[in-house]
Amino acid sequence: MSRDKVLERVLSRTADANIRFDDLCLLLGNLGFEMRVRGSHHIFRKAGVEEKINLQREGSEAKPYQVRQVLKAIVKLEEERERKTATTEVKKKRSERKKRQ
Repeated sequence: MSRDKVLERVLSRTADANIRFDDLCLLLGNLGFEMRVRGSHHIFRKAGVEEKINLQREGSEAKPYQVRQVLKAIVKLEEERERKTATTEVKKKRSERKKRQ
């Protein structure tokens, strides 16, 4: 499944129990998470996200509560991006004001 479709399914919250484990791992990798494997545990970390995401297979599917953890991490990432964008815009406006003076 494509990254966009997996992301759409995670964000829709309608298919928590029907997302393939491998697709979820690929999605996290595409979002910049680093993966470390210890036994059956696939642990994902990313700067700016406090929590570790620890995934384990349940057959070929990801466990529903783990899909919700990924959703929570994605929401945090988006909030962080929005905050950084807003901060950058404020800095640009201040810089423009200083140039005018």
